[in-house]
Amino acid sequence: MRDIINEIGNTIRHNRLRTALTGFSVAWGIFILIVLLGAGNGLINAMLSNNKRFLSNSMMVFGGNTSKAFDGLNEGRNIELNDRDMLITETLFADNITSMGAEIEREGCVLTLNDNYTTGINISGVYPNDVQINKRVMLAGRFVNDKDLKDKRKCIVINTDMAKELLPHSPMSVCGKDISMDNLSFRVVGIYESEKNKMGNTAFIPFTTFRGIYGSGDKAGNIIFSFENINSEQANEEFAKSLRAALNTNHRAAPDDENSVWIWNRFLHNLNMNTATGMISKALWVIGLLTLLSGIVGISNIMLITVKERTKEFGIRKAIGAKPWSILRLIIVESVVITTFFGYIGMVLGIGANLYMDATIGHTEVDNGLFQAQMFLDPTVGIGVCVQATILMIVAGTIAGLIPARKAAKIRPIEALRAE
Repeated sequence: MRDIINEIGNTIRHNRLRTALTGFSVAWGIFILIVLLGAGNGLINAMLSNNKRFLSNSMMVFGGNTSKAFDGLNEGRNIELNDRDMLITETLFADNITSMGAEIEREGCVLTLNDNYTTGINISGVYPNDVQINKRVMLAGRFVNDKDLKDKRKCIVINTDMAKELLPHSPMSVCGKDISMDNLSFRVVGIYESEKNKMGNTAFIPFTTFRGIYGSGDKAGNIIFSFENINSEQANEEFAKSLRAALNTNHRAAPDDENSVWIWNRFLHNLNMNTATGMISKALWVIGLLTLLSGIVGISNIMLITVKERTKEFGIRKAIGAKPWSILRLIIVESVVITTFFGYIGMVLGIGANLYMDATIGHTEVDNGLFQAQMFLDPTVGIGVCVQATILMIVAGTIAGLIPARKAAKIRPIEALRAE
């Protein structure tokens, strides 16, 4: 084996350009595959991260405007959801709904603690299920609970940004203190992690407290609930259709009017997101494998050239007693050595490129003035995928070298010596 390695080393040294071209095609194929998969994973991870900010088996229902005339009423009527809509939803669909709530909001409020204040705050009256459905991360204290709701307590949950404005030197100490809002005193019972979202600059108070303070009557704002036992796209669509028809009927709107009542079905949103990420992943693999294929073709072509250039050499070897297997082995081992060495280089460079992307743009966010969203997150590829891609290239390179190797092994000495 040592003699074969020495011989391959001599061959490579005497054919540096050919070896470099072969190695480049191998390393480039592995490099591009790993970089493409890393970039794709960065995009997919960002999409999944943004999608994890809410409970997938949940829905939000919004009032809209009727888009068609019905029951003697003209189109364009504004629909505001109310307590009866909540009752209809909770009773007619009790077999599927696991937690029920609503949210109603007021903008432009000011929170004050001693001489410090924070402005432009949205105050949202919510039910306790909001913290689970919208996956708010509590850092101190607690969220609104059932007793707050029942007793109409003047308690409030703020985020970390507000806490820093109200008590800059010790933000978490705001929890448990009384702050002022609209000339009313509220006890801070919890602090949640701020969302990177200008529309998410919201403080939460009990739903019943909100309606009592601001005189909202029976208005429910938006209805929000989680559900179970609706596990397919068709079942979700049928559920939403039935829910819309029931609520539209309550407001004398056409049962099939999709504009009068808007339903954000997060389950379907999640399905669509998974479909999109799957398509991106498959497309990247196809492009990467085509790049690998180009490398394999390059190896095969260069090995064919190698056989042609060494035809006389192989003829002489056979004339002095070399077995076909020895020639076959020589070509195959040369192909494996070149593919393995340069494949490893391509893998290392690909991993390095992904680490560079992660360090520079791995946490890229977009800010459109209303919200910030993750656009690129953790653009890396598992070491297992890198090793598998390299092994695939080695195996493919071996197969690519096998064809010219068999041709060299079968050549007759007299024909080899006549070759130009």
